[in-house]
Amino acid sequence: MSTDTTSAAMLDASAVAAVDSTGQAAEIVDLATHLRDALWRVDSAGVPPFDAPGGLIVAGMGGSAVGGRLALAALGGRLERPFVVADGYALPSWTGPQQLVLCSSYSGNTEETLAAYDDALERGAPRLVATTGGALAERARRDGVPVIPLPGGFQPRAAVGYGLVAALEAAALAGAAPPLRAEVEAAAALAETLAADWGPDGDESNEAKALARALHGTVPVVAGAELTAPVAYRWKCQINENAGLPAFSSTLPELDHNEVVGWPGSEGLGPFSAVFLEDAGVHPRNALRVELTAAEAHAGARVVERVAARGETPLERLVSLVLLGDLVSLYMAVLADVDPVDIAPIDRLKAALAAR
Repeated sequence: MSTDTTSAAMLDASAVAAVDSTGQAAEIVDLATHLRDALWRVDSAGVPPFDAPGGLIVAGMGGSAVGGRLALAALGGRLERPFVVADGYALPSWTGPQQLVLCSSYSGNTEETLAAYDDALERGAPRLVATTGGALAERARRDGVPVIPLPGGFQPRAAVGYGLVAALEAAALAGAAPPLRAEVEAAAALAETLAADWGPDGDESNEAKALARALHGTVPVVAGAELTAPVAYRWKCQINENAGLPAFSSTLPELDHNEVVGWPGSEGLGPFSAVFLEDAGVHPRNALRVELTAAEAHAGARVVERVAARGETPLERLVSLVLLGDLVSLYMAVLADVDPVDIAPIDRLKAALAAR
């Protein structure tokens, strides 16, 4: 598709429906409902408070781990105890009865998360589970472990609101952080407004559609700092899975000590784009770094975009960027004529692993 054709391509509801065979768009724009429903689901699980002096460990992979990463960023300096995300087969070596372990697997059959659950059991760590069912729910029922029941029928990555709230609530239950229920409600209200503005029924020049057109045909490198660092990773993952395209993420200030040197040499390698996610609450030096690093990226990047978060609270600002990135990835899928449900390489990998 040529640049001219792409810039003129419609990204309305009918264009999205033409590639979106399973209605992923509807799940993205319904983030506000997911956030509110997640609070109810935590309540319905009747999870008792845990006194976990060692804090919280969130064990999960992919779309089921992102909630933990986002929650950690939203809590930031309000954390009162440690909070760690474990994305692998084993928990940290120091895990024990002092830590609450939230095992998050949408399907309930993620092999790494099942191994982490068993590891927590062996180490005598109290557990909490968030899942739709599967082997993880069976283990929890066997052991009398509380389960936060997630709704079925989503792609795991589309359940980001549920994963975020489950991790926030688990942190509060473990005594690792104060409850953020009022902030969740405010973030849901903001997401509702932004979804109407940025969604397929929104104006063709809205921010999400404009960004997708700008990034189309490039390899995006998305950078964030502090609150926006895990959101940058979310953007990368969503572009990978929804649009079926390579994308990468980086974190400031670290990238200014290495990656920034590579931008001048990128021009001859391929069409790269640089996206910087900005937050009003960031450290002033990191705010300055975004400005200066974006200027350096112009040396080789075809496109350089600076994207500002919306909202008052840290959670509102985080949720606004998550929603925006999800919609950008959806529109990039439309421009690439890719069904966002298609994750054939992951399916092949899982089948090959299961056979060995």
